[in-house]
Amino acid sequence: MPVYNIIQAVNDALRIEMRKNGNIVVLGEDVGNFGGVFRATSGLQEEFGKERVMDTPLAEAGIIGSAIGMALYGLRPVAEIQFSDFIFPAFDQIVNELAKFRYRSGGEYPAPMVIRTPYGGGIRGGHYHSQSPEAYFAHTPGLKIVIPSSPYDAKGLLLSAMREEDPILFMEPKRIYRAARGEVPEGEYTIPIGQAKVVRPGKGVTVLCYGAMLHTVLEAVEKQGAGDFDPEVIDLRTLVPLDTETILESVRKTGRVVIVYEAPKTCGFGAELSAIIAEKALLHLEAPIARVAGLDTPFPYTLEMEYLPSPERVAKAIAETARF
Repeated sequence: MPVYNIIQAVNDALRIEMRKNGNIVVLGEDVGNFGGVFRATSGLQEEFGKERVMDTPLAEAGIIGSAIGMALYGLRPVAEIQFSDFIFPAFDQIVNELAKFRYRSGGEYPAPMVIRTPYGGGIRGGHYHSQSPEAYFAHTPGLKIVIPSSPYDAKGLLLSAMREEDPILFMEPKRIYRAARGEVPEGEYTIPIGQAKVVRPGKGVTVLCYGAMLHTVLEAVEKQGAGDFDPEVIDLRTLVPLDTETILESVRKTGRVVIVYEAPKTCGFGAELSAIIAEKALLHLEAPIARVAGLDTPFPYTLEMEYLPSPERVAKAIAETARF
């Protein structure tokens, strides 16, 4: 079984599905001859040609608007936004158009498309290449949001996403694009969208995370002594739809919760998780819900690692919650 990083897993998934389904097209800035700024689409234009792997102008609203039109007329576009920070010029197209087509047409006109975009910090990208905008889109009915944390999940979830009838925002944690490596089966396999994964079973504290933060949490558990408190680590994998049953089952067992995400703390996705737990499992809680998140500031350059949740911060939160 080959060992891939996330970039290789994404590339493999795209290649497999493009060979299988002639309606899959890829478009975005530098995705063709250059193979993408992170090389996720490397070699695809050579195999499938310029009509299926298309370089676009630097115009995110145009990329998404064009992809929506393709989806409505029977294609299955995979649009790449080079960095998630650049997605905001296309916000209107995504929120007011793409997310609503299936609903407004009574299911007659679904818009099956995937928007791939790298997100998050950890590569010294500064203000405009490091943001985590998932909460903006989680607030939009009609969109599904998928965030893998490993090569295995990246391939399986992307293959599932390309076969969905609903539009999917597929957010890839670029901090671990090449750092996260693992065995990935050859050929096709899928992972159900909307299914969280219990990465580490435990009985002491429920730790909820996604994307690159899974690796931060595991480092906190393994190297910072947080494992002494027997945390159960859950990788959400999909924010929308959310696997609430897996979350609540764990919370009812442990009675304690730590939520880790790298977006700014205020109104981040951790706030929604906290609300769900408070609404549906309040009487099982034995400690306040803790959130370890990014700071409520623009993303810094020189203090990047101070901004991002660290294994030390996560370990401290687990210990304080367990001892409460």
